[in-house]
Amino acid sequence: MADIGQTSTEVYAPTTTTLQVWRTLLSWLTFFFQIFVQIVRGTPYVASFINYSSTATSFKPLPVVEFPETSESSNLDTASVHIPNCDCLEKLTVVLDLDETLVCAYETSSLPDSVRKQATEAGLTWFELECISSDKECEGKPKVNYVTVFERPGLHEFLNQLSKFADLVLFTAGLEGYAKPLVDRIDAGNRISRRLYRPSTISTEYREHVKDLSFVSKDFCRIVIVDNNPFSFLLQPVNGIPCIPFSAGQPHDDQLLEVLLPLLKQLSEQSDVRPVLYERFHMPEWFQKHGIPASGFTQ
Repeated sequence: MADIGQTSTEVYAPTTTTLQVWRTLLSWLTFFFQIFVQIVRGTPYVASFINYSSTATSFKPLPVVEFPETSESSNLDTASVHIPNCDCLEKLTVVLDLDETLVCAYETSSLPDSVRKQATEAGLTWFELECISSDKECEGKPKVNYVTVFERPGLHEFLNQLSKFADLVLFTAGLEGYAKPLVDRIDAGNRISRRLYRPSTISTEYREHVKDLSFVSKDFCRIVIVDNNPFSFLLQPVNGIPCIPFSAGQPHDDQLLEVLLPLLKQLSEQSDVRPVLYERFHMPEWFQKHGIPASGFTQ
């Protein structure tokens, strides 16, 4: 019996030691897990990664417009920018470029007949225009140039719809002798309230023919410029919309009605257009990549 008792004690003793080891190991694991949880809670990157699915959808680059999905979190983030009731806001001012934004023009004598034929067959609207040149003929008379102008698809509907919620300003680097008769033709209804030509542009250290929006308005919260040349608005980069250039070889272009008009309508409902445009295009960073520092901006 004594032998059996001793044997039982020897078998039981290791089992008790094993349990103590496991309990000690479990305590240490619990301790390290609590430390890990504290680290996770205090690390911004990890927290943002965990909450990524709840962040609001950002604007996508052109040419497709996708507006942010409405959610409780996104409404809180944009509450200071988005104004549901727009009756209290003044009209948005939209500054429009001319060439390669609303129309494209070619010197008639150098335009191949095939280009005109293809554009006509595709349904593009075009017309010929006489423009007074700044050059003089040998007899001292003003020289007349003949140009063929192609309208961007949807141009007139775009101007009609846009003028309902925005004040329209034309700002072109073209000379008045060319641009004035052209705009008279495409805007017979006087939807464009003001016109600025090349003499209104300025030269900067980085580019010539820059369009300074302060010539149009001192309120940069409610003004936007649409231009196929981003360097035109380098002084106010977060007020610009860089659009795709238009040419006669793009008869099925849909930028005006399908891309720009919805975006401008959305901007007309903002008390300040700049946060939305910055998130959409990040133009200041684009200019800096092209050698223009932030000191070259006026705002």
